[in-house]
Amino acid sequence: MSTTEINRLHQYRLQNKWVNSEKAFQQITKVSDSFLKTIAPYFKFPDWVTASNRKSTFGTIDNSKTVNQTIDLNKATAEQLQKVHGIGAFYSERIIRFRDSFEGGFISEIQLQDVHGLSSEVIENVLKYFSVKTPRHVKKLNLNVATADQLVQIQHIDYELAYDIVELRMLKEGYSAIEELTKVKGFPIEKLEIIKLYLSIN
Repeated sequence: MSTTEINRLHQYRLQNKWVNSEKAFQQITKVSDSFLKTIAPYFKFPDWVTASNRKSTFGTIDNSKTVNQTIDLNKATAEQLQKVHGIGAFYSERIIRFRDSFEGGFISEIQLQDVHGLSSEVIENVLKYFSVKTPRHVKKLNLNVATADQLVQIQHIDYELAYDIVELRMLKEGYSAIEELTKVKGFPIEKLEIIKLYLSIN
């Protein structure tokens, strides 16, 4: 592979996305048909990809399920999660381990984005059958008075970012909306919705 082709793959993986087919690999890297044919025998994809025609044991997908019809993600077992297309023993245990790292579990379904290795497609599949019905209670920090030491207790905020948040707050004489955090240098914009779970504006 050329350096350009390898860089394309690296850039794709930096977005926490996974290559799950030969076709996707070629679309991302733009390698030639002949090269793809040469390396394809060495590819190894997850079982759920190679058995993609298998029906989910939940039955026909129903996108109209209400919250009352879903299973509480904070109480779900590994066996229940494994019934979702794309979730095997490895990822079901990873979801539960991440959930249980918080006393009280998930605050919101959006925290599934922080489970390493879960693609957006798999998360979408999970949310067809699960939702957070018993969210962990969180006392939100007032963004306009929170100290750097308090801010670093929030996922995805380190001390450097916390100090920059406080500095911009002083320059602006206060934030009028949490979304203004995206103007802070180095702020992880893709994690804004998760960070918002811990903040308020008073």
